[in-house]
Amino acid sequence: CVVCGRSFSSRGLLKVHLRVHSGERPYHCPYCDKNFRQSSHLSVHIRIHTGEKPYSCLSCGKRFSDRSACNRHVKAH
Repeated sequence: CVVCGRSFSSRGLLKVHLRVHSGERPYHCPYCDKNFRQSSHLSVHIRIHTGEKPYSCLSCGKRFSDRSACNRHVKAH
């Protein structure tokens, strides 16, 4: 990165990183005014609106919209 000197293994990763410096957020939520730097962040956000919860706790069956929330819950068992 010419701005901060960080190195990346691919041009694609560098391109995404440069959005941190430019403030570019090209992925727009169709449900609200939020914008995201990465399409994957938009996909996770959209689940808030749709109610989709694809991750579930194997111990109790509780469902979650994102993997990290599910993992935190599982550790509490």
